[in-house]
Parts: sequence; structure tokens; C-alpha cells
Amino acid sequence: MSISEKILVKAGKPAGEARSLALLVHGRGADAGDILSLASLLSLSDFALWAPRADGHAWYPETFLAPLPANEPFLSAALDRLEEVVREAEEHGLGREKIFFIGFSQGACLSLEYLARSGCRWGGCVAFSGGLIGEQVQMEQYRVGLSETPVFIGSSDPDPHIPVQRVLDSADLLEKLGANVKAKIYQGLGHRVSGEEIDEAERHVFKRV
Repeated sequence: MSISEKILVKAGKPAGEARSLALLVHGRGADAGDILSLASLLSLSDFALWAPRADGHAWYPETFLAPLPANEPFLSAALDRLEEVVREAEEHGLGREKIFFIGFSQGACLSLEYLARSGCRWGGCVAFSGGLIGEQVQMEQYRVGLSETPVFIGSSDPDPHIPVQRVLDSADLLEKLGANVKAKIYQGLGHRVSGEEIDEAERHVFKRV
């Protein structure tokens, strides 16, 4: 059964005709339409573009640096929503190795967290201004098996929401889980997406020169 249009907005190629799927995950206070506009900056003309919506425009209520229980049950519900979207994609013949995550801010954090808990190979992940969720990054709550999944994390020094050390710790842990990670810190960028990050995502995750 297809997911309701109220919680999943679809654009781009129809799933049955698409080479791959970009699963775009919006940030706090934003909506599916906002993150879909980011897709126009990337070379995704042959992709299905799916953007799930968070209830109340937020995936979880507290900062991503809070202890995990502080963001429950909302965090688990958000991860379940991504899993529901992935399962629908699989029903359309788009396996996990053809699914790419693109997230900004809270959506970047959620995408990285989902990936790290999955223990399987994906098409790739682009995290603009994000890191793994929780008071600390702990290996035991994640699963090895990302099998060279390409991951790009771009962030700023400073960023008012994303500490540089959390970005670096997240990149290190994802590498230990088997991902092929590139993390890049941009001086004075602020909490936004730059053209340099778009170019890096194209090269590292989508393998376009």
C-alpha cells in the first residue's frame, strides 16, 4: 500500500522508471517542499525524488546532542517512517543499493542515524550540516555492514547547531561501520548549504566529475 501523500511527497521520475531514488529529509521547521528544492541543485534528473514529512515540522523535539531518551518516542517514530518509505521503494524494485539519502540539519542527522543503524549497503548519503544523534557517539548502538556506502558530511566552523567534533566523530564511526566517508568543514559557512558542498556531494556520492 502506498504511503499517504500527507507524509510523503513524490517528484522526479516515477519509481518504476527511475534508475535510483533520492530520499530527501528536511530539517526542523521546514517541509518536504523545502528539501525538494535542494534536489534541483544536484544532477538528479534520472532519479525518483521522495521527501517524507515530519509531524509538526520536526523529526524530534530536542537537540540532536541530547541523551537519546529525551527525543523518544519521536526519534524512533521518525526512523520508522524512513524505514516505511524504504520498504515502499523496494516494492517498486528500487533496492537499498539504489537509494540515496540527502538531508539537511535535523534531516541530515536523522539520515545518518538511520544509515548507521541499518547495517547494509546503500547507494549513498549526503548530510549537509549533521551528525549522529545522541549525547555521545557509541559504536555498540550501530551495525557494521555499510560496505563502502559513500557518505559525504559537510558542515561549518562555526555552526550554531552542529559542533565540529560531532561531525568528525560521526565520520570516524561511520568509517568503522564500513562506509566510505568524506567529511569537510568549511570556515565561516554558517548553517546553510554551499555550492562547494554540492560539488563535493556530486563527486564523492554520485561519482560525477
